[in-house]
Amino acid sequence: MQIAIALYPGFTALDAVGPYDTLSRLPGAETVFVAEQPGPVRNDSGSLTLLADKAFDEVPRPDIVIVPGAPPVALESLLKGGPLLDWLRAADITTTWTTSVCTGSLLLGAAGLLSGRRATSHWLALDRIRHFGAEPTGERVVVDGKYVTAAGVSSGIDMGLTLSGKIAGDQHAQTVQLMIEYDPQPPYDAGSPEKAPADIVAHFRTNGFPE
Repeated sequence: MQIAIALYPGFTALDAVGPYDTLSRLPGAETVFVAEQPGPVRNDSGSLTLLADKAFDEVPRPDIVIVPGAPPVALESLLKGGPLLDWLRAADITTTWTTSVCTGSLLLGAAGLLSGRRATSHWLALDRIRHFGAEPTGERVVVDGKYVTAAGVSSGIDMGLTLSGKIAGDQHAQTVQLMIEYDPQPPYDAGSPEKAPADIVAHFRTNGFPE
């Protein structure tokens, strides 16, 4: 089972690493990071680099595709077309699962893969996926056929566990959850726009993603 995690300049690190740390533990999994060209790819802060093992054209038929998100400044040119969207369309023909984390769903949408499907994204990007024909939902993980989309950043871990359970069974997914000690007990209850202080939510609805 080949799992391909797409990288591009400006990607959000946890969007890629959360699913990697859960799904790479599947029995028989071969996990590869792919990009337009092999080599180092910097994240949105520019201070962390992941290494792309292969170019897109070297991974034509992965079983699972994972598309991390990024801030809008890193996405805008990608949403217009290019090698990443071309690869997503081609790979999706034969994938068993096509997935995204956070604003990665915008890339799936731009590739034409979410039309008529329920999907989620970062809460600030939910309206944008509607432009690609998707039905936005505020759920943390959405499964619609073979398409699995996760909400903002940290929900990629939930997506990975959800998919692990579907592929290898509940006990495997529970084992992974235990071994990564994923037992969230945050010091604040502000992890969604419904729970966060209204002034903080209003600020980002007005100003958008922080640069």
